[in-house]
Amino acid sequence: MTEYMTTKELADFLRIKQRKVYDLAATGNIPCSRAMGKLLFPRAEIEAWVARGMTAGGMAESVPAGFAAPARNRPGVFLGSHDPLLDWALRQSRCGLATFFDGSLDGLDRYAAGEGLATGLHIFDTDAADAAAWNVGTVTGRFSDEPCVLVEFATRERGLIMAPDRAGAINGIGDLRGRLIVPRQAEAGSQALLDHLLAEAGLGDGDYVMTEAARTETDAAQVIADGLGEVALGLRVAADQFKLAFKPVMRERFDLLIDRKAWFEPPMQTLLAFCRSDAFRAKAEAMGGYDVSGLGTVHFNGA
Repeated sequence: MTEYMTTKELADFLRIKQRKVYDLAATGNIPCSRAMGKLLFPRAEIEAWVARGMTAGGMAESVPAGFAAPARNRPGVFLGSHDPLLDWALRQSRCGLATFFDGSLDGLDRYAAGEGLATGLHIFDTDAADAAAWNVGTVTGRFSDEPCVLVEFATRERGLIMAPDRAGAINGIGDLRGRLIVPRQAEAGSQALLDHLLAEAGLGDGDYVMTEAARTETDAAQVIADGLGEVALGLRVAADQFKLAFKPVMRERFDLLIDRKAWFEPPMQTLLAFCRSDAFRAKAEAMGGYDVSGLGTVHFNGA
């Protein structure tokens, strides 16, 4: 690490445009020196200058307006929705990232609080003109000014999971009246989707019964396999794992919201490289219900 930063390095550090750096230097609002016609910024003084403007709650008014705080150091934790293929890839790639999977909405809140460097999402946008829109509306509303990127991981087949002997009686959401449904926790994207589909089918709280919430896709299928519930809105891969019946409802897009700084660091690059491998594609095909042809497609790019 050098003693002085260039204009570009300082702009990256402060997450502002280089033009703003020149403005701050011209008005004397930032420590700088000039050598051979170039502006140089003493790193120690810049860090002290930033620190003086920090309070326990964030940037103080004494820090010149117009730039965001330097990128936070996020822990190496993957947040958000549980996906069996992602879970496998994180372990198999040996990227070193820990996981805390407790639902798409929980992941968004924890990511916003700086508790992880990425989060998995599958949030259905009921207000989008395109009925197949996933994640973008929610992410844009919360993170348009954040240095992050939303990239596609896979599309997945989601439907109704049930014991094989009930396959003839349950063919769609409208057939869930009077059934014992296995829900997910309130923070899960699949629970928000289930609530939407039940309401769309005209089914209210008194039209069905729900078991205790399952906290992962695999747990939901396990409840059905154990005979403790009749039906769950889950993934084909989970149904296949327990040899359960599956009735498709839709394909959904599962995306990853990733901190831009973390994207370029070794753990995330290791994971992304593995996800481009033949071994990953073979596993996705073997699991069933996945389409990874759009892997890496950027659906949103923050500030």
